[in-house]
Amino acid sequence: MKTIDNQGIPGSLNGIIERAIKNFWNLDALSDFDGVSYRYADVAENIEKIHILFEAAGLEKGDKVALCGKNSSDWMVILLSCLTFGAVAVPILHEFNSESVTNLVNHSESKLLFADKSILDKLEEKDLPALEGAIYISERGLAFSRNPNLIKTRERLNEIFGERYPDNFTAENVAYKKDEPEQLALINYTSGSTGSPKGVMLPYRSLLSNIVYCIEHLTFMKPGDGMINMLPLGHMYGLVIESLHPFVKGCHCHFLSKAPSPKVLLGAFSKVRPKLIITVPLVLEKIIKGNIFPKLKTPLMKAALAIPVLNGYIYGKIKGKLIDVFGGQIKEIIIGGAPLNPDVEKFLYRIKFPVTVGYGMTECGPLLTYAPSSLSKPQTVGCIVDRMEVKIDSPNPETVPGNIMVKGRNVMLGYFKNPEATGEVFPNDDGWMNTGDMGTIDKDGYISISGRSKTMILGPSGQNIYPEEIEHKINNLPYVEESLVIEDDGKLVALIFPNYEMAQKAGLDREALDRLMDNNLTSLNKGLEAYSRLNSHRLVDEEFQKTPKRSIKRFLYQKPV
Repeated sequence: MKTIDNQGIPGSLNGIIERAIKNFWNLDALSDFDGVSYRYADVAENIEKIHILFEAAGLEKGDKVALCGKNSSDWMVILLSCLTFGAVAVPILHEFNSESVTNLVNHSESKLLFADKSILDKLEEKDLPALEGAIYISERGLAFSRNPNLIKTRERLNEIFGERYPDNFTAENVAYKKDEPEQLALINYTSGSTGSPKGVMLPYRSLLSNIVYCIEHLTFMKPGDGMINMLPLGHMYGLVIESLHPFVKGCHCHFLSKAPSPKVLLGAFSKVRPKLIITVPLVLEKIIKGNIFPKLKTPLMKAALAIPVLNGYIYGKIKGKLIDVFGGQIKEIIIGGAPLNPDVEKFLYRIKFPVTVGYGMTECGPLLTYAPSSLSKPQTVGCIVDRMEVKIDSPNPETVPGNIMVKGRNVMLGYFKNPEATGEVFPNDDGWMNTGDMGTIDKDGYISISGRSKTMILGPSGQNIYPEEIEHKINNLPYVEESLVIEDDGKLVALIFPNYEMAQKAGLDREALDRLMDNNLTSLNKGLEAYSRLNSHRLVDEEFQKTPKRSIKRFLYQKPV
């Protein structure tokens, strides 16, 4: 397979990482807000020490290492250590409950687990029989180990490092194993709470192709530029596009130590002054709807905007103030995961704000489409990225929505230990993958997503929420006939069709049923991940409309955006 070597870019992922560390040795690389900060030199030294731990644990190329914790510089260092060693990283979202974390660590066949103390304290060693050891992400202390050599090495780690590099550790000492295109780099689980988790197997070529695309197309990012990392590192957008990509460019990644609320983000924007922001629609929509729209709806502003000579001036001032809100240096905001609210999108186009909507999926590590803000079109998600092909399975791809099929270097190897699921998305042996999404493509190659055949809901920080999993739990609650979980103004709402006949026999009127469902959901939420908890419920009077296969016609119940 031909290697990617444009503009002097190394033809392997580890080659790019090695070059970045050597070229930007004394620059700041990774920082936690109000916490630890690493230069590229510090990152290199920590990678080397983690490699020593890997060797002590008996890890070899291809062995799995699970990672479960909040976003942090140390999390990123461990990920880089896995890639440069040839170990397969297994990121697990820290919001998963202890049972889910245990299941994924075991299913992935991980030999080591790095996790936050708050997570490791809830896990039982006996439930993780394949692990050589469990290590705290911060400080890298051992939570437990079955390997005496790992215990001994951890106790003497600094001493061993000093013996290995007696004349100081320098950039010349950095030399990482060259990766192969089809070599497995990472397993990213799309679900953590079902009996058959889907672990997306991403090879080094997928991560490399994604990063090279960003190097070649997001050229305004320069060494020393700041980046705010708000998406979960367990999420491919957060891991690859928001973290690995700026790292190899010599940029300074800042990991938020608090939930990315508008207040926290506005303070971070002011401090870091980023040129690029990658986020989900909800963050941008909250800022626009909360700070801009109310001012535009005042009688005085409406009157002013109706005067043509003032119209352009006012919108120009609004654009300037909005750029200041994001730190004053913003060149582009990329929205991923879901479409923008049409009113917000229309407004941003009106003021010529540098925003664009892309499209991707975990199975493509994650990029599928993009267009720079200067070339973006409303209601589209851009064009297929380099080294990828796309086709719409439709008699008329321009006007009739069909399954979006993709092929190319970004595409996964398949689902780990799940040939049935792999076969569903690769229906033939020709390399074309069915994304599960429906769309059209215009004569210029711009793709529009008309609906998701998958039912995934995007959480507030980019987490994947699968409503069927929640519905299955709701349907097991007393007096529930069937249910449907929808997103309503950024909140999860359960539409519930009760068993009215059973309720009537029990002497429950509608008001009593409502109270009962409130109690049901309060109890249910205690067993759900924080980002997938239900905000409220609504009782419906009739059974949900079904397809001939008895599947609920979900699109009939979604609130229009």
